[in-house]
Amino acid sequence: MFSKMEYKRTILACLSLILVILLGSSLYSLIFERPGQEKTVSEVESNKQVRTARVVANGDILIHDGLYSSAAQDDGSYDFKPYFTYVKDWISKADLAIGDYEGTISPDYPLAGYPLFNAPSEIATDLAEIGYDVIDLAHNHILDSGLSGALNTLDTFEKLGLSTIGIYKEDRSSEDFLIKEVNGIKIAILGYSYGYNGMEANLTTEEYNAHMSDLDEKQIKAEIQEAEKKADVTIVMPQMGVEYQLEPTQDQVDLYHKMVDWGADVIFGGHPHVAEPSETLEKDGEKKFIIYSMGNFISNQRLETVDDIWTERGLLMDVTFEKKDKKTIVKTVKAHPTMVQATARGIIGKEGFELYDYRTLFLEDFIEGGKYRDEIDQTTQAKVDTAYQEMTDLVNLQWD
Repeated sequence: MFSKMEYKRTILACLSLILVILLGSSLYSLIFERPGQEKTVSEVESNKQVRTARVVANGDILIHDGLYSSAAQDDGSYDFKPYFTYVKDWISKADLAIGDYEGTISPDYPLAGYPLFNAPSEIATDLAEIGYDVIDLAHNHILDSGLSGALNTLDTFEKLGLSTIGIYKEDRSSEDFLIKEVNGIKIAILGYSYGYNGMEANLTTEEYNAHMSDLDEKQIKAEIQEAEKKADVTIVMPQMGVEYQLEPTQDQVDLYHKMVDWGADVIFGGHPHVAEPSETLEKDGEKKFIIYSMGNFISNQRLETVDDIWTERGLLMDVTFEKKDKKTIVKTVKAHPTMVQATARGIIGKEGFELYDYRTLFLEDFIEGGKYRDEIDQTTQAKVDTAYQEMTDLVNLQWD
């Protein structure tokens, strides 16, 4: 039996031992900081945050000879910025803006429109100033100035700080595809073209394999699956379909559905030069989105030049991604109709083309109640109203 004094001493000794252990543990933490535990807490807090990234994308930026002639300045330079006056804010205020530039930029070839597109370098400078972040070069005209012109086009944009997709600088087998981190969300962006108008015949097999990005399904599947491992979401921008056809081909539908099956979250289609419908799919309980074609964003293709009013219309797609608890979803999708307005200036340029003031109109700002409604005459108002309604009906966006 313990005496009262021995009992007290035993209790005090135990308490002292506990205190020493606690103090030792605290001292150890102060000395060694236990970074692993702190990181875990930080990760938990980070995962609780809701992150969003708003991405806009548009169809063809197609610089016909009439466009660069009308952009010519007295000092020999070119200014394309006025063409984007009414859409600049929508592009610059997005978290990530993607433009589809169809053509080349090469000092070794003369300026030209169809069939071999080659524009002044100022178009790249102006697109950067307008607010674009990524330029899609996966299209059938990228070899119009040869492989050197294609690579110069890539370099021209990238030297201005714009990322590019659809063509590889050195060697596709060793280069990573594009992943942009936007507000903590990793977005993979892939581009593919159905072909190159026969200009690929000027490339060796080695050059083609090293630089081009076509619709090889095995390669597409592998890249989308890899993107899904490295990124939170994947955007694919394929170029295929029938020009001036308002409905996708069965080949488009089949391949774009496969892309979603392989892991794509959003597909921004292009090439037909007119808009085509959208489609909302569900995979593993999450909604995925396809727009089969975004149409033309700025070009000289219009009723007066190609007997097709739909070619002067296009779309500015507007998608928001949301990330929470390490899971990223497509939260919202909007399709904003656009239209190119071309107003004759009554002047013939030095190349012999009639000059125009071109503007891409964001139609929601010009329909009844829009902030720029009063800036257009009644004839244009009627044209805008018709275009907005017909484009809305065609796209038939079913998201909410």
